[in-house]
Formats: sequence, structure tokens, C-alpha cells
Amino acid sequence: MITREQAETAQCFGHVSLKNADGSALRARRNGKTKTWKTRPEEFRIPVKYGLKTCFYITHLDADKWNAAPLR
Repeated sequence: MITREQAETAQCFGHVSLKNADGSALRARRNGKTKTWKTRPEEFRIPVKYGLKTCFYITHLDADKWNAAPLR
């Protein structure tokens, strides 16, 4: 699970259950700055990129499905 502190500092994230074709965990890397709100301190939105063109957000709602992964 990603915490708010990890959301602000981590550069690479790994999915808990989704796998790549080679069996390794699906990895996504940060693609911008984490969006946070003063009025809702527990919420965040991290822009990430997977593969060559796929971009999406990791939010507080699906943070339990992701882990902060170390860079290689």
C-alpha cells in the first residue's frame, strides 16, 4: 500500500496482482508531480506512465493495489 509520504517521494511503483508477460510485477514510473489538497489531506493523485504510451493516475482510492518499488 502506498502512503501519502511515499506518494510524494517514490519514483517507481509496482502493482500487487497484475503481472507483465515475463511474470514480473507490472511497474509504473512517476510522470509528474503528486497532486494534493489542503482541505482533504488524506487524498492524493500521482501521474504515472506504463510502457511507451500508457499514462494514468494512482489515487488514494487504489493505493492499496500498489507498492513503492525501488529503482533499478
